[in-house]
Amino acid sequence: MPASRPTLLPLGSTLRVLRPHPHLYAFYDGRIDGARAHSAAPNWLDDGAYALGVCVYAVVDGSEALLYDTHISLTHARLMRRTLEEAGVTSIRVVLSHWHDDHVAGNEVFADCEIIALEATEKALVAHRAALEGGEPPIRPLVMPNRIIAGPAVLTVGRLQVKLEPAEIHSHDGLILLLPELGLMLAGDTLEEPITYVAEPERLAVHVGELERIKAWGYPRILPNHGAPDIIAAGGYGEGLIDATIRYVKKLLRLHVDMALADQDLSTFIAGDLADGVLGYFAPYEQVHADNVKKVLAVR
Repeated sequence: MPASRPTLLPLGSTLRVLRPHPHLYAFYDGRIDGARAHSAAPNWLDDGAYALGVCVYAVVDGSEALLYDTHISLTHARLMRRTLEEAGVTSIRVVLSHWHDDHVAGNEVFADCEIIALEATEKALVAHRAALEGGEPPIRPLVMPNRIIAGPAVLTVGRLQVKLEPAEIHSHDGLILLLPELGLMLAGDTLEEPITYVAEPERLAVHVGELERIKAWGYPRILPNHGAPDIIAAGGYGEGLIDATIRYVKKLLRLHVDMALADQDLSTFIAGDLADGVLGYFAPYEQVHADNVKKVLAVR
């Protein structure tokens, strides 16, 4: 029997606004079985973000908001801005977690705001500008960050302190947001559930060390940009997500010496964490895992 055609839903029509904490808005879209938002043809928005589920966070106190990434389209960005402004926000700043397309696609909507990014992110955006602007869908024009930081920084949002901490996990330019007074870590793509998406396979050993470093920070609640909506809505993941990610990456690093691991599907590869309830199985990540294995094996 032929597979059913995916349902193409209007862009932004399935965006959900979650409230994992009174000071946080979580703009979640995707993880809808059989649905796509841009096109039936292969494209980064549907295959790299919408299918897996994508979430952008806003830290809000009073009339001030700090938006962590700008989502997967201008439509999503406009919906976020409208939601915040209707809630009484009059001042918006943006922090980019890293340079990848599903995190910067809405930048143009916030061109009149301060857009903060690491120097490494600015350089990556410049280097990949043609690919981002010519992709499917195109991010055109790609609006660049207008405040560049070289390392850790501290901001305030109303009465809240927000720490910006670089972490080379998933991407060399990862930037994590920490809310020490709330015990919350906004992890961007440095953590993902159920598994990390390997973007820089040659740097995995570095990523393990960085994962161990961020674990030592001791933040009890973690909110990733890609994860299960019910867990995000309930306040986020525990520190076990970091441990599970370390185990997964270390296992990937063993592929060259234990080739039998390369034949395992995702549910087998992370069977222990699934059985313990640390991670939840989500079928679209089978392809992510298969691609991760290929990328790691290609590194010599």
